[in-house]
Amino acid sequence: MDASKAAPAKQVSSVLDATAEEEYASLSKLLQDFTNISSIDKAWTFNSGNGNGTQAMFSISQPNLLANKRKKFMLSTVISKENENSVTFQWAPFPVEMTGASAVVPSPSGSKLLVVRNPENESPIQFELWSQSQLEKEFHVPQTVHGSVYADGWFEGISWNSDETLIAYVAEEPSPSKPTFSLGSTKGGSSDKDCNSWKGQGDWEEDWGETYAGKRQPSLFVININSGEVQAVKGIPKSLSVGQVVWAPLNEGLHQYLVFVGWSSETRKLGIKYCYNRPCALYAVRVSLYKSEASELELKESSSEDLPVVNLTESISSAFFPRFSPDGKFLVFLSAKSSVDSGAHSATDSLHRIDWPTDGNFSSLEKIVDVIPVVQCAEGDCFPGLYSSSILSNPWLSDGCTMLLSSIWGSSQVIISVNVSSGELLRITPAESNFSWSLLTLDGDNIIAVSSSPVDVPQVKYGYFVGKANKGTWSWLNVSSPISRCPEKVKSLLSSRQFSIMKIPVKGVSANLTKGITSCFWFVEDLVYLRGSLGFGEEALQSLPGKVGSQDVNDVLTAIDHVIDMGLANPSKVTVVGGSHGGFLTTHLIGQAPDKFVAAAARNPLCNLALMVGTTDIPDWCYVESYGSKGKDSFTESPSVEDLTRFHSKSPISHISKVKTPTIFLLGAQDLRVPVSNGLQYARALREKGVETKVIVFPNDVHGIERPQSDFESFLNIGLWFKKYCK
Repeated sequence: MDASKAAPAKQVSSVLDATAEEEYASLSKLLQDFTNISSIDKAWTFNSGNGNGTQAMFSISQPNLLANKRKKFMLSTVISKENENSVTFQWAPFPVEMTGASAVVPSPSGSKLLVVRNPENESPIQFELWSQSQLEKEFHVPQTVHGSVYADGWFEGISWNSDETLIAYVAEEPSPSKPTFSLGSTKGGSSDKDCNSWKGQGDWEEDWGETYAGKRQPSLFVININSGEVQAVKGIPKSLSVGQVVWAPLNEGLHQYLVFVGWSSETRKLGIKYCYNRPCALYAVRVSLYKSEASELELKESSSEDLPVVNLTESISSAFFPRFSPDGKFLVFLSAKSSVDSGAHSATDSLHRIDWPTDGNFSSLEKIVDVIPVVQCAEGDCFPGLYSSSILSNPWLSDGCTMLLSSIWGSSQVIISVNVSSGELLRITPAESNFSWSLLTLDGDNIIAVSSSPVDVPQVKYGYFVGKANKGTWSWLNVSSPISRCPEKVKSLLSSRQFSIMKIPVKGVSANLTKGITSCFWFVEDLVYLRGSLGFGEEALQSLPGKVGSQDVNDVLTAIDHVIDMGLANPSKVTVVGGSHGGFLTTHLIGQAPDKFVAAAARNPLCNLALMVGTTDIPDWCYVESYGSKGKDSFTESPSVEDLTRFHSKSPISHISKVKTPTIFLLGAQDLRVPVSNGLQYARALREKGVETKVIVFPNDVHGIERPQSDFESFLNIGLWFKKYCK
């Protein structure tokens, strides 16, 4: 199953002695064992058809160090619920590798499976349609029709229609024609090949920043799976980038609607990865159909004038992840209006409902109904608000109005149920559990989930409801799974570790702030959940912008002092590591508390806002972090001297004269979020003043440093760095 067992890395310097080499090799082998633990990405269930349980399919992935890619597998199982307290998963003996698969989407009935394969060059995009026993059809769509299908989890949208003859999806628009230059003339868009000519670049087009470099505009297409015919959906303004498309319920007649999310980009496209503060709306567009001689629905050519696009959510600044109820009577969606309105990248979400006009008359649309409003302040263990980064394609229980969601609640992720008619909300994962839970799929009215903790590998769970409606409880069963198996060495090390969640009083908080902010922040083993983190209410979250470099630094130092006083940490072996904003906090800490840490590690850290503002894909963030929510309105591409002065004062580099902590930097050269110049400037400044510094630059990595070899080398060197200074 595992083809990724590389030999221990051989980058050890020849100056290392035999003991150091042995330690390097030992840590390398141990890290490989941890790296090889598989991740469960998605799951689907299918009726077996014979009444003997349910069939399920799990999408799992695993780093392949030699190939420097993640391998994707499918593992099947048959689920048999023998009685109320017992469930059996009969796993296939081996997984099947999905080589080159960019997306896998079963049809609503479960009788067909779409596999999309995006090429790594200018070859056609492959669409494969599988039945239970064989490949039924395969279509190759040339790049002149569209580019790669989006499978990024954000713009991504692949949706089957109700009779499973059409699939709507989001793909890159075709490449624009480029000018051809010859020694004698210039021709626009010529494709003639001539040794005396060459292709020019044409106009530069802005992309959506980090992880989208070189990606073209996301556009909407429909493919007929009988004929392979592909049509671009017309009527959508060029200024809209589209995503997350779903088919609306079938209307009477031959007009069907697609609902999608649209992000407007009439001026600049600011970075969208991890940024929920980009305004977006739900739109509906009509797709004209006709009945063929075989009485099947076929796409009909129409002009864009015939197909006006309707904005369904004009009264709200954010709307995404649209989901129709099973009866098609209402449309539910998430909103990040708190993020959009405040400028914070990720804030407290809200859930909303629209009654769907089944007659296609959008002029009769009623107002947007708030199902879960934004929670400003939550005391104790009460619901802190919604923090959800995805919704299942089918999140509904059989009553047709209760949907299930994963959401952050305090320091953990939990699963909640929401009745979208009444607004009733319940936490259905165990209240006493500090584990984090992710919803994978539904098995009828039962749940397949995965839970994990900082010291526990992911474990498949099966949830079922016991009792009658409104009077019962959810029970959870452990599922024995080959996916969660790991080497004995890893099990032994994890079993020797413990984690707990502690409430730690906040020092020096203004008395006029509400109790929800002042009560506590959280410390989980080696992880600090400070004020401004998700999962504690909007008021606590919004307390941080404008106070970065002070409030967050004080919170972390308070947590460290607290656990030292409790005897849980050795003050002579305290290290700090963080990436992105965590790197910002790491470099702030070693500057403001220079005697606190024996070593530090920073992955793509933000060290100088004044430098970042002119080079990042999110310059608006520099204003919000420095000025608070009012910075959203003062953002400009040409910051003033006063702005730059404030940015510098909020940055770790303003404290660099005090730093003496040995620090290792891990930097991605292709990072558009915090460009590599930020970390390099800070590292060079440390070297200039004699602080021991190590820098590793990964030439092909972006902000996350997630390529398997880079991730491996990064954490191996962090481990060695900390081990060196903690002796």
